[in-house]
Amino acid sequence: MRRFNLAVLAALTLGACLTAVPAQAHEGHRPLGMENCTADACHFDVPPGTYDVQVLLGGEADSSTSVSGETRRSLLPETPAAAGERVARSFTVNVRTPEGEPTGADGTPGLDLVLGGSAPALADIRVTPARHARRIFLVGDSTVCDQPADPYSGWGQQLPRYLRKGLSVANYADSGESTVTYLQNPQLWATVQPLIRPGDLVLIQLAHNDKTTDEATYRTNLETLVAGVREKDGDPVLVTPIVRRWFNADGTLNNNTALLVNGLGVDHPAVIRSVAAAEDVPLIDLTAKTKALVESLGVEGSKAIYLYNEKKDNTHTSVHGATVYAGLVRDALVDRHLVPRGLVRVG
Repeated sequence: MRRFNLAVLAALTLGACLTAVPAQAHEGHRPLGMENCTADACHFDVPPGTYDVQVLLGGEADSSTSVSGETRRSLLPETPAAAGERVARSFTVNVRTPEGEPTGADGTPGLDLVLGGSAPALADIRVTPARHARRIFLVGDSTVCDQPADPYSGWGQQLPRYLRKGLSVANYADSGESTVTYLQNPQLWATVQPLIRPGDLVLIQLAHNDKTTDEATYRTNLETLVAGVREKDGDPVLVTPIVRRWFNADGTLNNNTALLVNGLGVDHPAVIRSVAAAEDVPLIDLTAKTKALVESLGVEGSKAIYLYNEKKDNTHTSVHGATVYAGLVRDALVDRHLVPRGLVRVG
C-alpha cells in the first residue's frame, strides 16, 4: 500500500495559498508550483526579492533529494524519503541580479532551482514571496562568494543549506576584493548598503586581498563598513578570515601566510578582533576556528578542505570544505545568539 501523508500535503498547499503573490510574478493568484518544473529543475518567473520555497519530496521508490539554486547555491541538503513517503521541507531564497558575484554575469532572470542527490524525487513545490524573512548579507571575497564554477565554492555559497524558512542569505561577496576596493566599487558597498533593512545581519569578512593595505587604513575601512550597517539599523558582524593551508614543519599554522599577516606586517585577524571590541560588534573568529580544524586534520587530511588536489590551491575551498566552514559560521551565529536555533539545520 502506498503511504501518502495527506495532512502534510494539505497543510503545505493551504499555507502557500494563503500567502499573497504579486501579480507580476505570475498570472492569477495561485502560488507558483509544479507546472514550472521538469524532472530535474524548476524555473520561476519572479522579480528580484526574497521567496519562501516549500517542497514535498519523495516518490514511488526510495529517494534522496537535494536542492540547489541560482549560481550553485546549496539550498537544501540531501534528504531521504522511503518509497511512498512524502517529506516536507522549506527554505527562503534571495533572488537578485547579478545572481552570483556582484561584478559577475547577470545570470538567468527569475528563480532557478536544480534537483540533486542520489535519487531525486519532487512530489510538489510552492513558491511565494517571503513576508517576514530576516536576511543575512555577506560582504567578503572569493573565499565567501557564490563561485560560478566547479571545483570552487565559497562558504557563503553553502550557508543557505543550514538555514530554515524565515532566514535567507544575500551573498554580495566578490572575488578579489579588499576593504579598499569593496568600498570604492559602486557595484559593491554602494549597492549593498541601501538594501539593508532594520534587523538584517551583515557579516563582513575582508582580509585576503588587503595585501598592501596599511593598518590605519584597514582599521578605518572596517569602521566605515560597521558604521554603514548601523546607519541602516542593520546588525554588523565582523568575521576573521579563513586560514590558508600553509603548514610549518611541526604541523602548525603559526606563520604569516596561514594567518593572514600581510607584507606590511598588518595582522588582519588581530585588527578585526580589536575593531570588534572597540565598536562593540559581535565577532566570529573564523581564523581561530579554521586554524584548529585544519591543524587537527593534518597535512594530508586538510587537502580535501581546500583545492590542493585539484589546483594546488591552499586558499580557496572545495565544495566539501566550504560546507564544513559554513557549518562553523552557522554554529557561531547560534552560539552568539545572532539567529534563533530554530531557524538553522543541524548536519
